[in-house]
Amino acid sequence: MSSLMESTPVLVTGSLAEAGTSLDELGGKGANLGRLAAAGFPVPDGFVITTAAYRSQVAGLDLTAEPAELRARIETVPIEPELADRIRQAYQRLGGGPVAVRSSATAEDLPGAAFAGQQDTYLDVGRDDLLAAVARCWASLWTDRAVAYRRRLGIEPDEVAIAVVVQAMVPAELAGVMFTADPVTGDRERFMIDAVSGLGEALVSGEVTPDHYLVDPTGARLEFRSGGDGEPLLDPGRLARLTELGGAVRDLFGGPQDIEWAIADGKVRLLQARPMTALPEPVRANKVQRFAVSAATDYFTERPYPLDVTTWLPYGPAGMMLNLISAQGFAIDLADVLPETDGVVVQFRPPTPRPTARLLIALPSMLMRVNRFDPRRWRQDPRVSQFERRLADLAGDPAALSWRDLVRRPRDLFRVAELGESLRADFLPGIGMALLRLRFRLALIRETKLLGALMAGAETVTSIMNERLATFAASVRQQPEAAQLFTDLSTADLLVRLRTDPALADLADLAADFERLVADYGHRETSSPVLVSTPTWIDEPEVPLGMLQALVANGSAAAPASRSAEAEQAVYGKRSLADPRRREAMRRAIEGAQAGMAFREDSHDLLTRPAPVLRRCLMELGRRLHEAGVLQEPFDVFHLRLEELEPLDEPARLTDAERDRVARLVRQRAVTRDRLASVPMINRATTFAGGTTVEDALVTGMPAGAGVATGPARVITTPAEFSTMRPGEVLVCPYTNPSWTPLFQSAIAVVADTGGVGSHAAIVAREYGLPAVMGTGDGTRRLRTGQRIRVDGSTGTVTAAEDGT
Repeated sequence: MSSLMESTPVLVTGSLAEAGTSLDELGGKGANLGRLAAAGFPVPDGFVITTAAYRSQVAGLDLTAEPAELRARIETVPIEPELADRIRQAYQRLGGGPVAVRSSATAEDLPGAAFAGQQDTYLDVGRDDLLAAVARCWASLWTDRAVAYRRRLGIEPDEVAIAVVVQAMVPAELAGVMFTADPVTGDRERFMIDAVSGLGEALVSGEVTPDHYLVDPTGARLEFRSGGDGEPLLDPGRLARLTELGGAVRDLFGGPQDIEWAIADGKVRLLQARPMTALPEPVRANKVQRFAVSAATDYFTERPYPLDVTTWLPYGPAGMMLNLISAQGFAIDLADVLPETDGVVVQFRPPTPRPTARLLIALPSMLMRVNRFDPRRWRQDPRVSQFERRLADLAGDPAALSWRDLVRRPRDLFRVAELGESLRADFLPGIGMALLRLRFRLALIRETKLLGALMAGAETVTSIMNERLATFAASVRQQPEAAQLFTDLSTADLLVRLRTDPALADLADLAADFERLVADYGHRETSSPVLVSTPTWIDEPEVPLGMLQALVANGSAAAPASRSAEAEQAVYGKRSLADPRRREAMRRAIEGAQAGMAFREDSHDLLTRPAPVLRRCLMELGRRLHEAGVLQEPFDVFHLRLEELEPLDEPARLTDAERDRVARLVRQRAVTRDRLASVPMINRATTFAGGTTVEDALVTGMPAGAGVATGPARVITTPAEFSTMRPGEVLVCPYTNPSWTPLFQSAIAVVADTGGVGSHAAIVAREYGLPAVMGTGDGTRRLRTGQRIRVDGSTGTVTAAEDGT
């Protein structure tokens, strides 16, 4: 017999246990079921109509035709007689009763693309309807949603085929799904099980509320939420059996699984299994790591893009912080902190600093800087003028640059950022010494509790900005027409009116003042100072305008400076400071500490100034690649790494192969990013466990700003919602960074999902004298806007407020 003779492809398998595990022949669902059946798991018997049968049926069809046309052709063309006979014979071997007919595409139930719900399943199918159900499963490969899903994944029409699994129906008494890891926290030692009475399709489709169980690997119940009358559907024995099977399936496939199951006649049947997708890695953070995470949550508000990771992240504020830690003798690798999958950052992993030889010289080096670099005189350092001059030279219109100069511009900006970093590295140690001096002086008069209030008196770029915003808002309130516009219009509509409406000639001064604000503070971040993919004020002026709308509604609010003045009055009123020398020493200590705090804020502001210049350059790169047909949108450039952009030739001169390579890379990373959308960058539920346990607390967290306040909650999750803030409300937010500061003028308390006592939100809240609770984990999810709550910043608890309290 010739070895070149082609074998006849199998069209219908004899049984699931004999079907094999070929993805190309059986599709994802069929291959997984075949593997389960062959391993002896309790899988309902059945057979698979292979992809060869599908390919034979659609041979000659134009697979690039409109999906509706393809579906109609596939459903109406009779199945080939020989194939139809084989399907009926296999059906008779099952016993001839009702069956489940399930689609099994070659690109589904895989670790990187689950395709959940993209193809169809039909239940309780009898002999007369069997062939029609098979044809409808084939046709479901071409539904609009399935075609759109494959396009997003970059799968060509001829690269996918579909098999059909036919199984004996299980007359389920109970059914449901089981995850062999907690899909919320990623904990591999917890199983999540949902159960309903009858068939499980109602659960999968979301039509009913299931019993919800969280169990350990032995089946012991950890949590339970009833979907019905309160009586659990699954007893301990069934939970133990399900978790036993789930653990074995997980081990068989080598990773966490999403399993559909049913119980009939007291026996568990496994209906299908697929890898869990978008599963977060569990976080186990110690105290040091929790502190690092609390700081990171103010900055990693979104998942970094590859271009973030290779540009602003290592050279902006985040890279500067890592370099400062390294200078103190502790190494942290950015790649360890931000692990990637397929070139896309998965999550923020709490760092584990490694001691290095630099630790031996860190203290002497720091003391040398303390003596040499006084934060009160940092603006006289020649590096400041060098920074500003070099940045100005690079801030021109990037559209005027050649491709080569444009590609080189980011690294020119990195060198400017490094100049600012060296400035901060030299002057920051002086801040610590200044704070120690002031704390020592306050301890002598037993007033260390005034330290925070005294710090609030430092004049900074941010405090000046806040004063300008408050002054602007006051001007608006004094003009009834302007106040009405700021109150009635949406932020987007108001921006259009200010910039384009000639009828607002009487308000021209306000419009000009707003443009000056944007020009002066256009480098301010809207959400994150460490990512260049996120826009700044100059990119999204709606953000500062939304702040102004909130301030217009607010009226007047006590500024932190007034609290600082009160604290200074209390300090200088001490009898022990009647001595002129002691009084002068205290004055110098306060002045030095405030200068240190001003340097911390103002040098950060300086360091962020290259960000919008860099972003404009990167967007220009994206625009040119888009115009050349390489990218679908200019912003898609952020899916590329800088080292992938730098070797590229002028976009118009790229070869077809190079264009395809870049476009495919962008598409693959975009799909991976979409798939990771449900994986939190920072797993708040596990990293921030709350501070105090109170039986009637709505949420708990870390006490970060003393005092108690009661009022309606205002949940704000993005800067786009700033304008909704009203005076007298409790600000409930996922995080805060400096761009959120003006909202504190309206808030009576602050509740944040993330952060600790040293986070930006906590520091600013204390400056304003606001009760604050940080690190609640899920306050923005548990609390709702308008809900009256009581915030106790001393105990870290948020409780429901009684009417009138």
